[in-house]
Amino acid sequence: MAESTHSHHPDPWIAPRARGPLHGDVALPGSKSLTNRELVLAALADGPSTIRLPLHSRDSALMVAALRQLGVGIEEVEPAGTQPNPYGPDLRITPAPLHGDVAVDCGLAGTVMRFLPPLAALATGPVTVDGDPYARKRPMGAVIGALADLGVDVTDDGDSAMPFSFTGTGSVRGGRLTIDASASSQFVSGLLLSAPRFDEGLHLTHVGDRLPSLPHIDMTVEVLRARGVRVDQPAVGEWVVHPGPIAARDVTIEPDLSNAAPFAAAALVAGGTVRIRTWPTATTQVGADLETLLPLWGATVTRDGDDLVFDGGVGVAGGAPLPGVTLDLTRGGELAPALVALSALADGPSEITGIGHLRGHETDRLAALAADVNRSGGSVQELDDGLRITPARLHGGDWAAYDDHRMATAGALVGLVVDGVAVDDVGCTAKTLPQFPDLWADLVATGTKGA
Repeated sequence: MAESTHSHHPDPWIAPRARGPLHGDVALPGSKSLTNRELVLAALADGPSTIRLPLHSRDSALMVAALRQLGVGIEEVEPAGTQPNPYGPDLRITPAPLHGDVAVDCGLAGTVMRFLPPLAALATGPVTVDGDPYARKRPMGAVIGALADLGVDVTDDGDSAMPFSFTGTGSVRGGRLTIDASASSQFVSGLLLSAPRFDEGLHLTHVGDRLPSLPHIDMTVEVLRARGVRVDQPAVGEWVVHPGPIAARDVTIEPDLSNAAPFAAAALVAGGTVRIRTWPTATTQVGADLETLLPLWGATVTRDGDDLVFDGGVGVAGGAPLPGVTLDLTRGGELAPALVALSALADGPSEITGIGHLRGHETDRLAALAADVNRSGGSVQELDDGLRITPARLHGGDWAAYDDHRMATAGALVGLVVDGVAVDDVGCTAKTLPQFPDLWADLVATGTKGA
């Protein structure tokens, strides 16, 4: 069974109940995955970069703080032009020689704990990497082993986990490297992002029985190429990053489409239509798969006209009974909590597989989802690689977030149609979406019209 890392949350958040079909129009802040990738690349670039419409959340703040510790200049600047960001200022990143003598706090952010160590290995001096208590349980062996194989003098407690430390010499040799990234695609992305600055670049090969979340690696390759880095992919699970400069570049961050999952799914749970504004036409974000996944549950998904920054919005209409589904979610495991919540409210049994790696996320998401739904009167069975969900009438009560933002938002989704779902720590949504409680309350309020 999943264990919550907080023993007591004094004020549970009672998820608001929808009183009628929703009529929402939701604008979400920037992508966490893109923000933290661009921060790393901007820190290693050959000149200053500006990141427009970045995410301001705990995960991005941890990345900014870590880069500043290493010597990178990062300042908040007011947006230029006519497109203010309601969620915070733009970021101006000025690269500088990296120095050690730092202790990096990764919190519970996978992108920080997997992306930052290869970059910090380019610094001069000792670096210690640690995080929240549960973060010490997250898989880190591939990062620690890769650093050692690249010639970095790295020391851990023998458990292939945080905390660990190393002493940077100002350069990393690079060259050929083999890792097992079965537990997380972030192991690959973290190495690729810093690889152009390695003396020999990097020829990385994945060995292992699976490679989850491939769209996230595609995203990494795309942002590297956009900054002039040559990346070859000679075979599936193999990448060659050529050494060379990383171009300074001003970028605009897309809205976070994974954070769109509970909002879009809300239309299926409560009925009505929810529009997510500024949905990009082409993207490497795995949340874009919602356009094809939600129709499996009966959604009608439509696109609308041009937007100021991106290409219009996506509308999701629901209201029909929810069928059960059989789904391989290997590409987009981070969508699983919302889709499992949806399945727990469906009329037929569902099986969602390809998500075994979620056991190593912010919490063991398979155990956590099963525990929360079953505590609410549902019937969820853990499989080796997924979950089997059998319909049952749910009731209110405690819903544990396990310090996991996506567990909290899954509880909110169930609470749309189940009275008294009490999420013990909605504040953990600040990891990637600090405004979640307010945005959710605003959305649910649209269902009171005419109710």
